[in-house]
Amino acid sequence: MSDSENHPGDDPLVQDPYAYHLEYYSEDGALRPEFVERIEQAVQERDANILIALINPLHESDLGEILAAIDPATRTDLVELAGNDFDFSALTEVDETIRLEVVNALPNAKVAEALDELDSDDAVFILEDMEAEDREEILEQMPFEESVRLRRSLEYPEETAGRRMQTEFVAVPPFWTIGQSIDYLRVADNLPDRFHEIFVVTPQFELIGSMDLDRFLKAKRDQNVGEIQNDTQHPIRADMDQEEAAQIFEKYDLLSAAVIDESNRLVGVMTIDDVVDVIHQEVEEDIKRLVGVGDEEISDRMIESVKSRFTWLLVNLATSILASFVIGMFDATINEMVALAILMPIVASMGGNAGTQTMTVAVRALATRDIDIYNAGRVIIRELNIGVFNGILFAMIIGPVAAIWFDNWTLGLIISTAMVVNMICAAAAGIFIPLLLDRLDIDPAIASSVFVTTVTDVVGFAAFLGLAAWWLGFA
Repeated sequence: MSDSENHPGDDPLVQDPYAYHLEYYSEDGALRPEFVERIEQAVQERDANILIALINPLHESDLGEILAAIDPATRTDLVELAGNDFDFSALTEVDETIRLEVVNALPNAKVAEALDELDSDDAVFILEDMEAEDREEILEQMPFEESVRLRRSLEYPEETAGRRMQTEFVAVPPFWTIGQSIDYLRVADNLPDRFHEIFVVTPQFELIGSMDLDRFLKAKRDQNVGEIQNDTQHPIRADMDQEEAAQIFEKYDLLSAAVIDESNRLVGVMTIDDVVDVIHQEVEEDIKRLVGVGDEEISDRMIESVKSRFTWLLVNLATSILASFVIGMFDATINEMVALAILMPIVASMGGNAGTQTMTVAVRALATRDIDIYNAGRVIIRELNIGVFNGILFAMIIGPVAAIWFDNWTLGLIISTAMVVNMICAAAAGIFIPLLLDRLDIDPAIASSVFVTTVTDVVGFAAFLGLAAWWLGFA
């Protein structure tokens, strides 16, 4: 047993935890490795006093960072040892694998008790990834009203506003006075910890308006709410895709927005902190899909990562075989001029990189709806022009290099021409393939990369070797 367990009140960390806590932050605000090691030590020694003193001042995101950093075997011990002092909202800041690892190791009764203390959006975020049986058992052990709210949110499809919304909000009828509303706010239970506006609803909870807090607080107590309310700004349907909801926030600079059902009844509110998480998640998904790793997370087991990557690697293998088949068609040409084998990768690689650049711009623009029927033509022409100019510029570079390298100016002319052709085709593939996939309701972030790479490889090899074969045959 450690000295701090015998005399916890004498430990300087327990006496002034915040001062000790600051010592373990670097100048850029990152947690120092020594701090993480100190937490692991407290867990291993079963020293709850030291552990709680260490983690209590932490923000939920910092605590999540610690959960991700410490040894997996220590995570559940940390949560159990901290008891009621562990902030369960930290589980919204970690990967799904870590989150499930922690909640699955705890009794469902303990999880139910902890989730009851969280905002509804955080509770839903934790519950949605759990096994249906455990989720149902947890909901049954929660207070009835809270359980009903969480079940309603979980009924909405994944990645919709209904899953992201917070069901705690402030709503008053239009016939109340400002004074009545203030008195209500002072005594009401289940209000959100933070809110930016007050919603105005009918007795049936149909949304009819809202009030910003600054206007609400400046009004006189005897004024009716209906006299100062605004029309609700851009309410969001609960079944709307979360990315569309985030675009509304971005477009209109919102801090919060009402979430309504199909009958225009107020069911929740989305806030800017939820939207920042959505934007981060969507960007991360697009990046992963572009390279074919799906929903893989850094904390996933190796076998799961292998499975998630195998499919698209298999597709890439098939497309590589196609490119090799094109090369095989010109084996006689390559045998006659060995320099072609040395220079081929340059043409294909440059085309592949150019195509990937165009594709990335196009996929992101489609995701953010920056491309529409009004500007698609201009965007296509712009990308094709970029392909032409880049092709000419790099042809002027590689042509003389190849000519001097192999003392063959004809070879320099051939690779220059092939470079221009492939760069133009790369630009065309990079813009047209994502647009076509989007038109066919296929996610361009998932499928574009393989097709664009195939086009640039096949066209690059065919153009370069085809021109060389033609020239040798002509000569």
